[in-house]
Amino acid sequence: MPDVKIIAEVAGRVCAIAAEVGGAVSEGDDVVFVEAMKMEIPVSAPAGGTIKSIMVKVDDVVAEGQAVAILES
Repeated sequence: MPDVKIIAEVAGRVCAIAAEVGGAVSEGDDVVFVEAMKMEIPVSAPAGGTIKSIMVKVDDVVAEGQAVAILES
């Protein structure tokens, strides 16, 4: 099964992680929340599968387009 990168669509600070490594997610499930412009913006899984790795932690600053997790679909 191919690996899929879960990408942050906005730059900001990681304020919460809603998934865990080894956990199953469906397409559209929230994986990470990024605080930007005083709003919490969800980063969602683009497909269903299992979280292979989470590449950020709470309070990390992420750039737009940065991979925050790897999904094994």
